[in-house]
Amino acid sequence: MTIKEIQAHLKDGSMTTRDVVDGYLARIEAEDAAIGAFLEVFAADARLAADEQDARRKRGEALGPLAGVPIAIKDNIVMKGKTATAGSLMLEDYVGSYDATVIERLKAADAILIGRVNCDEFGCGSSTEHSAYGVTKNPVDPTRVPGGSSGGSAAAVAAGFAPVSLGSDTGGSVRLPAAFCGVTGFKPSYGTVSRSGLIAYASSFEQIGPLATTVEDAAVVMRVIQGVDPKDGTTRQTEIAVPAFAGGVEGLRIGVPKQFFAAGLDAPIKAAVQQALDRFVDAGAELVSVDLPILEHALAMYYISVTAELSSNLNRYDGLQYGSSVAGETVEAQVRATRTQKFGEEVKRRLLLGTYVLSAGYKDAYYKKAAQARQELTRTLEETFTNVDVLMGPTAPTVAWSFGMKSDDPVTMYLADIYTVVANLAGLPALSIPCGDVDGLPVGLQIMAAAGQDARVLDTGHWYQQQG
Repeated sequence: MTIKEIQAHLKDGSMTTRDVVDGYLARIEAEDAAIGAFLEVFAADARLAADEQDARRKRGEALGPLAGVPIAIKDNIVMKGKTATAGSLMLEDYVGSYDATVIERLKAADAILIGRVNCDEFGCGSSTEHSAYGVTKNPVDPTRVPGGSSGGSAAAVAAGFAPVSLGSDTGGSVRLPAAFCGVTGFKPSYGTVSRSGLIAYASSFEQIGPLATTVEDAAVVMRVIQGVDPKDGTTRQTEIAVPAFAGGVEGLRIGVPKQFFAAGLDAPIKAAVQQALDRFVDAGAELVSVDLPILEHALAMYYISVTAELSSNLNRYDGLQYGSSVAGETVEAQVRATRTQKFGEEVKRRLLLGTYVLSAGYKDAYYKKAAQARQELTRTLEETFTNVDVLMGPTAPTVAWSFGMKSDDPVTMYLADIYTVVANLAGLPALSIPCGDVDGLPVGLQIMAAAGQDARVLDTGHWYQQQG
């Protein structure tokens, strides 16, 4: 059910909040063993919250905009009294002592937190194969990955375990799983949503965002979680309006980057995305071919920059002050043993790369050049958006791949992010919505706009979904 459908049932009395919650919990219990989306289900808490809401509704009390709506939470978002591992053994014993800002806002809106869902360790991965707590399977085809790192979030929505989930997006970690699982995923402009309580991966890149069945539902959640937060100095001083979903797309200027349709894009995906673009044209939109050669270097500048930030952020996990601890005869031995045993292989790989590009003699050659290139990319895109309203293209170059297919060559997995990292490098809002399938596997259409133009992105995606 969508949020609108749930709330319609609650309003007319055909369902109670407890009915809604019990229905989702029953489905999780019956089917999630085969999918592995959830690491923990908050069944007792959810039922208690549902009963309280039903009592309040019966008394005629006002309820929040997400009353009766179960929401699944990615395991790297802190909740008071709940385990938050970020998919890592390093945090296997960590229990939140506070609520992340987004959790505070969800609770204030009367959302029902139904459980925490799986993710790649510390967000490092594009497949949810890199969690210390097992893999998550794609509900569309359980022999394939759900994408990552927010694979549990996407799988929970796709399988009907929750109408909405929260994920985080550092280089495509909301949008790629959304594309692979055939759901909607939105990454807000950088600074739109507070990162307070988000376990850090790369602080200048990541944003919390919703996954849902529809753009409309994603927008409802955005209305709740967006806005200035004194606990996160990067949040915007002025809240960004979320659309009322009015109007068509006549006159919309759609930029189509040549680099998004170059070698490496599977032909059937190109065809599906082109069909989606044609629907916009048929409704009066204009396609504008855009040549942005700097996009060819986006993946390189992303992986240099993001691993450098990862190296800095994860340096705190030394077994002495933060995280789990493995005994050693000396402090050095304890730190080495802790990091060796508690970090997974993909995290170690990225830590080594990040430490290398920040090391003496290499920082100027790699990290500083990547930072300069990132600034130039941002400037180029700002200029591009003076001529077009949105950019569109595929979310991913392939459909979801089979488990283990890219394990022996991680670089091929990194290439899955080739179209999504652009939005994180420049802090842009970006949306992935389903736009067809290839042999039954979903294809995602990505829509981006200038920083701060979140409403435009959501409006455009909603228009497309309304066409049926």
